[in-house]
Amino acid sequence: MTLTMTTYSEWDQQLWEQIRPIYTEAFVHGAKPERILKAMLDRKIAFMHAGWDEGELVAMAFTGLSGPEDERNLIIDYMAIRHDRRGQGEGRQFFGLLRDWAIEQYHIQAVIIEAEAEDTPENRERIVFWEKCGFIATDYIHHYIWIPETYRALVLPLAPGLEIKDDGRSLFRQITSFHEKSFRKNKS
Repeated sequence: MTLTMTTYSEWDQQLWEQIRPIYTEAFVHGAKPERILKAMLDRKIAFMHAGWDEGELVAMAFTGLSGPEDERNLIIDYMAIRHDRRGQGEGRQFFGLLRDWAIEQYHIQAVIIEAEAEDTPENRERIVFWEKCGFIATDYIHHYIWIPETYRALVLPLAPGLEIKDDGRSLFRQITSFHEKSFRKNKS
């Protein structure tokens, strides 16, 4: 199995129709509505990625960038592998394609993701997955005012000597800024 990835900076409704089942199955809680995802691409603050295995869609992601150009980070807003394809290494392979794309295209310093912090078997599995991809889980537990779930930031430092000097709050400032831009109605 060798995955390939295509990245879209503009909304593609036909592709979305293929991605939607993977997205809705994986993100029962906390999923952004289609109109918000579309607006994120229309405003050029996000990318839509599709992972393919011999022409068959098996993975999807929505990502964005944070920070100034010389300190840019990739934020993975959503990433999922089709349910029937999980546990075969395709998640790590797809993540590797995302990471490499962001390094090549944007010279990112780190990859940031948030994961549910509640101690459940499913959430622990997610954290273990990201740690196997090289991520470091931070201690800070973030409480959003508009959703009941709590979240923890994970970071994959890529730049030599890059380290997080706090408990993860600085990462959530970047994540929160990205979310705020996602829901903003104007172009700024």
